[in-house]
Amino acid sequence: MKFSIKNLSLTFTAGCVGGLINMLAIWLFGTWGITQALGVQIAPQLSAPWLYNRLVWGGVWGFLFFLPRRNRPLFVRCLLYSLAPSLVQLLLVFPFQAHKGVLGLQLGYLTPAFVLFFNIIWGLAAGLWLRLTGAE
Repeated sequence: MKFSIKNLSLTFTAGCVGGLINMLAIWLFGTWGITQALGVQIAPQLSAPWLYNRLVWGGVWGFLFFLPRRNRPLFVRCLLYSLAPSLVQLLLVFPFQAHKGVLGLQLGYLTPAFVLFFNIIWGLAAGLWLRLTGAE
């Protein structure tokens, strides 16, 4: 993807869309009791600050789509790019900001799997948005 104001705004927006879908997935899994049934204590309430956080950080992570493609399909790039926010969440946010231990294991032993799953949703939603807008 070549650098332009249009593509810059499209990638940020794609990340925001991914953040919105990610947030709804996390909320629904918590509301439906799926995470709790599997021993993971992730069940956030919908709130403006939580939505704002997901949208802004999702948009920032969307800039990963500016990385060189190296002839990889969009699907593969979506999966690869979803690893970056997962690693930050598991290795920085959970242990140092949320004080939930390395990998967030204090929330449950399957927490890392859920973090990866939800961030894959982010990556796929962002990539789909880019495909739908014609940026990819």
